[in-house]
Amino acid sequence: MDCPRCHSSEYCKDGIVHGRQRYQCKGCQYRYTVKKKSDVKSSETRQLAHDMYLEGLGFRAIGRLLKVSHTAVFGWIKKTGQVAELSAKDESIEVVEVDEMHTFVGQKKVTVGFGLPLIE
Repeated sequence: MDCPRCHSSEYCKDGIVHGRQRYQCKGCQYRYTVKKKSDVKSSETRQLAHDMYLEGLGFRAIGRLLKVSHTAVFGWIKKTGQVAELSAKDESIEVVEVDEMHTFVGQKKVTVGFGLPLIE
């Protein structure tokens, strides 16, 4: 139960926070708890969340399935994205095809409004 900062074995009790005993190091005055939080998820759960995200599930759906908060899932995915080194292409784009967009816009037959029928 040494101090996590200076590894000193001299400490004293410093109250209870959220049901866990808190200690204060006499050497560096650092306050710490010894009991590990039980809500820390394993690396397998994080990897499963990452795989689910790559398969197309949303953050909230992943959170419901793994029984964690969606903000935790977002943080895991964000951290993974920051660590991953994405290759940036410096090549210029020569040809852009907009055929699908032209077809979509050409098929719209609505003259006004949001597609509601015109009634006189």
